[in-house]
Amino acid sequence: MSEPIPVTRVVDHGTAKLMPDVDRERAWLLTVDGAPQSYVDLDEPTHLEFEYARRLGHVLDVLADPGSPLDALHLGGGALTLPRYLAATRPGSRQDVVEADGRLLDLVTEHLPLPANARVALHAADARAWLEAAPDDSADVLVADVFGGSRVPAHLTSVAYVREAARVLRPGGVYLANLADSAPFAFVRSQLATLGTRFEEMALIAEPGVLRGRRFGNTVLAAAHHPLDITALSRRTAADAFPARVEHGAALRDFARGARPVRDEDAVPSPEPPAGAFGIG
Repeated sequence: MSEPIPVTRVVDHGTAKLMPDVDRERAWLLTVDGAPQSYVDLDEPTHLEFEYARRLGHVLDVLADPGSPLDALHLGGGALTLPRYLAATRPGSRQDVVEADGRLLDLVTEHLPLPANARVALHAADARAWLEAAPDDSADVLVADVFGGSRVPAHLTSVAYVREAARVLRPGGVYLANLADSAPFAFVRSQLATLGTRFEEMALIAEPGVLRGRRFGNTVLAAAHHPLDITALSRRTAADAFPARVEHGAALRDFARGARPVRDEDAVPSPEPPAGAFGIG
């Protein structure tokens, strides 16, 4: 049998590369301009390779009764890792994926097709523009995992953006965001303040070394109008192969103290990762 070979293609926002994993028969790593973006195992869609994806998966697992379907909106597509995960763990879920890079979507669907029974609609569009046109109370969960290169675009960090996200979510819905930062966490703290203008409950999930300021890394923010199941979430993240800590309540309010909500006119992208922070060997 022929071995899978890497696929390289110029897309709308850089050069994308799909590289087969030598240790898993039908697993692929997607990079854009050398930065890892997504990992997909076509035979095992519940396998989440990246640590931040595992943490997003933990939150998705505790949002509702096991196996019950959700209406999900994903801002940022990549290789469609989380839509595949949700389709496998919560069959019947209706999902919309908004990805600004249409040629990247074409590459992924050509070489890493979605399962035939996955109810996933793909939209080549700007995340905020699509969100602003989305109907009220139409999603149970909104997952924001949008990076322009290695940075979250500025227009997805403001109070006006969060207002639209809160409008689209149902009263029992949850907002999730993958962000990257390092001590003193000016960006993440500003995002907590911004989310706090619309959501009463929040949690932050990260690897302890990142929270202690030892390195640049990903954090997952969860926000809702109702109490999150912190006990279940903490149990899952602590038992993971890559343990993480869940900050919430008074400790999280102290962490964000002094940070101000971001206005559109003041918005900036997330910080540039240091050289090698998310590189591959």
